Amino acid sequence: MQLHVKGKNLEVNDSIRSYVERKLQKLDRRVHELTEVEIELAVERNPSIAESQVAEATVHLKGHTLRAREAARDMKAAIDELSDKLVRQVRDLHDKRVDGRRHFEEPEVADPVEAEITES
Repeated sequence: MQLHVKGKNLEVNDSIRSYVERKLQKLDRRVHELTEVEIELAVERNPSIAESQVAEATVHLKGHTLRAREAARDMKAAIDELSDKLVRQVRDLHDKRVDGRRHFEEPEVADPVEAEITES
């Protein structure tokens, strides 16, 4: 997984970057190594917004693009919620693909010798 962390109205330091990498390891196990994940961390400047710490993510998968946005009072809480949401979205997409394949499988054919005997 190729992870890009950037900040908007926020300086992304090494501790925040390592925290994001640690939290998204769950996602790393579920996606291909060439999958691009862009994380944008932002701070809302409006004082009337209580949950001013915002984490947004875009995951570019083969054929699909997943997006998630979470806001919280603390940046680490927003990152935690964001990682859980992304893992759930990737899992749901995988389950949808697997279930779709099962739906279109051809039914198993019995042994041809037994089929001839029962037809006669």
